[in-house]
Amino acid sequence: MSTPTPDVLIIGGGVAGLTLALDIADHLSVMLVRPAQDDQGASRWAQGGIAAVLSPDDNLEAHINDTLVAGDGLCDTEAVRFTVANGPSAIQWLIDKGVPFTPETDPDARYPYHLTREGGHNARRIIHADDATGRAVVETLLDKVAQHPRIMQRNDLTIVSLSQDDSGRCRGAYGSDLNQQWHSITARHTVIATGGASGLYQHTTTPTPSSGEGMMMAAELGAQLMNLEFQQFHPTCLFDPEGPAFLISEAVRGEGGHLLNETGQRFMLALDQRAELAPRDIVARAIDTEIQRGTLGHVWLDIRHLGTEAIRHHFPTIQAHCITRGIDITQQAIPVVPAAHYSCGGIATNLQGATSVINLYAIGETACTGLHGANRMASNSLLECLVFARSCAQALLACAQKQDKGLHRDEYRPPAQPAASAISQSALKDIRQRMRQVMSQHVCIVRSNAGLKTAMEQLKALLNSAEGLEGIQAAPEGRRLIQALQLAILTVLAAQQRRESRGLHFTTDWPHQQPKPTASMLSSMHLAPGTMK
Repeated sequence: MSTPTPDVLIIGGGVAGLTLALDIADHLSVMLVRPAQDDQGASRWAQGGIAAVLSPDDNLEAHINDTLVAGDGLCDTEAVRFTVANGPSAIQWLIDKGVPFTPETDPDARYPYHLTREGGHNARRIIHADDATGRAVVETLLDKVAQHPRIMQRNDLTIVSLSQDDSGRCRGAYGSDLNQQWHSITARHTVIATGGASGLYQHTTTPTPSSGEGMMMAAELGAQLMNLEFQQFHPTCLFDPEGPAFLISEAVRGEGGHLLNETGQRFMLALDQRAELAPRDIVARAIDTEIQRGTLGHVWLDIRHLGTEAIRHHFPTIQAHCITRGIDITQQAIPVVPAAHYSCGGIATNLQGATSVINLYAIGETACTGLHGANRMASNSLLECLVFARSCAQALLACAQKQDKGLHRDEYRPPAQPAASAISQSALKDIRQRMRQVMSQHVCIVRSNAGLKTAMEQLKALLNSAEGLEGIQAAPEGRRLIQALQLAILTVLAAQQRRESRGLHFTTDWPHQQPKPTASMLSSMHLAPGTMK
């Protein structure tokens, strides 16, 4: 079944996808495939805010330098400068759209909105909407998208692969609707904005995280993947084995929160002069070490000393949620653990979001722009979404002025659909759970050669098991599971190839850094049948 041909097909509806849609829809027709689960995606759950140079007391060079330091030698300097330089205008765009950022109450302040500070930043430059910035931004942009007549939203499709013509250009995508009917969407340009790969891990900061399916769809067409080994683990996720994932924002430490071990002692002071405000990789490893030493399975994040009024003012969402979990953060320290949070690697792109495949773009967490390097600095993620979505929009608009309007259409003939009973949902769930356990055990905060070898063997076995299930390629959930397993294998391969410890990749066998850091580049070629044995 075919659908109308838009100028631009956007797959994914977080901050990056919504921003792009709004920036081009006055001039180009847009189809935004935004499944219902995007409402619970990473963008909405971003609490802390957006980093940008907004105060007269701050400057672009300081933000650039802080980002380069956090990236541990692997940032692309041009990408960092481009992002930081375009940050203020991106924030103004959000303000103009009506995002309700928290105002500054200090009459002597030199910027009208409250700015907080987070780990790795040497200035207050995080603009926020209380402690639910992502939700405020997504809801504001969604409302604008719903009102725009040239944006067609599809909430009923699950995209599982991309299409290309004989010359290798991307020509759209294939997906299945809620009735298991297949659809071919032909588009002049296709943009992947499907999020990262935190869903490869057992413990995450997002209730419904992506598992890198968009990355693998791009790789299947020949796009390069970069720096997959750099998976960021947020230091402070609420510890509650029986409940859903919930992030405790970096801003909690930015406003003065203390990390305590199980004896009630601060442990960051002895490890880094920045203490709790050290970059996330340092803090996450320190917490992991304390957990291994102790018996509780977590550490404590204490903000009681800030006072009830300050806690209620700065962290109303966190306070309200913790109350539902039986924790009064004005009277009790918060039990926290590190959890998979953000993928610094992904589909390699240029400054306009273009991939190595013609007519295919990637923006947001699914892309690897070079901004983050080996470790993302707090609150640079939503900034990247905004800046690169707006840059991609300009490239698409410029391309529309000169592009050949002829579009070759290839009809998609999906594989025959199996009977409903042919695919065991329990088998798919079991394989996915085992994949997450393997990744969390062997490809987590601290790694080793032996652990990575074990992970590779077990993941290949799981992939072989999945591919052996009858009808799996014809079922959307089956295709997505195979893509997740393939990306997990590529992640392990990237980790094995990096013979050093850098940023988020720390291995006990290579504890030191190489003198000349390089990015890791992989593609679907590394998943050739012979490599899966």
